[in-house]
Amino acid sequence: MGLSTKKSIEKAILIGLVQRGQNLNETEEYLNELEFLTLTSGAKTFKRFIQKVDLPNSKTFVGKGKLNEIEQYIKEHCIDMAIFDDDLTPSQLRNIEKQLQCKILDRSNLILDIFASRARTAHAKTQVELAQYQYLLPRLTRMWTHLERQKGGIGMRGPGETQIETDRRIIGQKISQLKQKLVKIDKQKTAQRNNRGSTVRVALVGYTNVGKSTLMNVLSKSDVFAENKLFATLDTTVRKVVFNQVPFLLSDTVGFIRKLPHQLVESFKSTLDEVREADVLVHVVDLSHPSHEEHMAVVEETLNEIIETPKPILYCFNKIDQFQKEDLKPIIKTWKSKNQMSTFISAIKKQHITEFRETIYRIVKDIHFTRFPHNSNILNY
Repeated sequence: MGLSTKKSIEKAILIGLVQRGQNLNETEEYLNELEFLTLTSGAKTFKRFIQKVDLPNSKTFVGKGKLNEIEQYIKEHCIDMAIFDDDLTPSQLRNIEKQLQCKILDRSNLILDIFASRARTAHAKTQVELAQYQYLLPRLTRMWTHLERQKGGIGMRGPGETQIETDRRIIGQKISQLKQKLVKIDKQKTAQRNNRGSTVRVALVGYTNVGKSTLMNVLSKSDVFAENKLFATLDTTVRKVVFNQVPFLLSDTVGFIRKLPHQLVESFKSTLDEVREADVLVHVVDLSHPSHEEHMAVVEETLNEIIETPKPILYCFNKIDQFQKEDLKPIIKTWKSKNQMSTFISAIKKQHITEFRETIYRIVKDIHFTRFPHNSNILNY
């Protein structure tokens, strides 16, 4: 009988805090998202632990009693890893790991792991690797990893230099090399964008898992990878689209998320150049999500950080197929009163896609004819 090659699913527990200024519902929503991240990474959540405190415990994040409770559950149910919804300091990691005796991850570590598994192109892989090393560097006190055995120990250490100091120096060198590599890739990307000339550019933006890639496929008739998991798309995909003889470039970008690790924000800034240089932004929103307004705020806050001059924004409220018609009407009325440019569609069911295309066409046509007035004899859609 042959050995089974099927990978066993890791068991996980989630830990979150209700801190000063928060409420239980907000923490539950964060943990819902953390559970989806856990599922995306390939693990299964078995239990959540929530503690109400003013501030995290500086040594163990949660209080001593709660940590003992968590430890008991892990032993009784053979849990593989404990995932914390906020970033842990190196000392917290060390203390928690010592007591719980299982794999310890925080939110940033989990997101980095997902990004690493999703990276396909050299650009995305380099960005993720840089973010991972930047995350790892301050946490080396517990790692004791020998990062480059092929180099050997001779000539690598100064007098009295510890392995941690050696590893820290190697990581510093890797970070420098990866930054240089990204500069070269970014120059190539800039050249590619310049070669596209003055063609109108439309960028799809939004929270992760709102349906941007599905919408991209519908509009451009392409085959961009899309699935119901967080961060299905890491690399910016650009397609040429033509509506009634009016061409434009449509780009799908990496989704935003709450508490996105600072290292990822920094290393993925170049990916967001498509957003900076777009003429029009289509902000895709999952209208069926109970926290879609907060998700919109996260996206808008991020856009304000990376865009210097305001751009036209078309709000595309997706997943209307999740509603009954009588329930949807007042919701549409409310959002239309707030946003002059808004459409309501189901990308997966292709509902109201014709109206959405017409709206995009009118916006793009106005910009296109401003740049190319000799083409203004093109017929209306």
